[in-house]
Amino acid sequence: MRGEYAPGEALKPQQLAQQHQVSLAVVREALVRLVGEGIAVRLPNRGFAVPDFSDQRWQQIAEARRTIEPVMLRLAIERGDLDWEARVRAAHHRLARTPPYLPEEGESYTSAWSEAHRVFHRTLLDGCGNAVLLDTFDRLWTAGELARRWSAQRTPGRDGAAEHRRLEEAALARDADTAAEVLAQHLTLTVAALTSAPDQVSRQP
Repeated sequence: MRGEYAPGEALKPQQLAQQHQVSLAVVREALVRLVGEGIAVRLPNRGFAVPDFSDQRWQQIAEARRTIEPVMLRLAIERGDLDWEARVRAAHHRLARTPPYLPEEGESYTSAWSEAHRVFHRTLLDGCGNAVLLDTFDRLWTAGELARRWSAQRTPGRDGAAEHRRLEEAALARDADTAAEVLAQHLTLTVAALTSAPDQVSRQP
């Protein structure tokens, strides 16, 4: 997650076991779990690796999220109560006030910002009141975390803060059409950064 391994780089169990001073069995079990969460890939006869920019899985995750999350957001806007509105506002305030980058954490998002980002999106959708849909969101969010962190490095000019602000404003205004449209575009830009030149992505509306 911190970018210590490049996209497509091999994850060698023996090397990792020595580095972390644990058994080879522990490392293999951890890698299998990471594959299950979509954070690593298993290559036939070649072991484990970090997913690549061109991995089709990123497009599939984005497609799934664009299909599911705007529907969840519409439900949340329809069903969310005053408490939901307050939690959305608080989550957005924390996200806006949390620094996305710190020198000691390199070019990737800080851990604190990444968590505030997750909480904001989760809170927006929480108002839908559907536990099955929310569980699906949680799984997709974890699977797409690497793509989010990589996209930040490839689109430094993208104004993510403005995108999140528009999401909050539309949701609290109970404007379901605008909120769903903004969310779908927000999700599209993230994965587009992995397959497009950075300057092309940053110029998109």
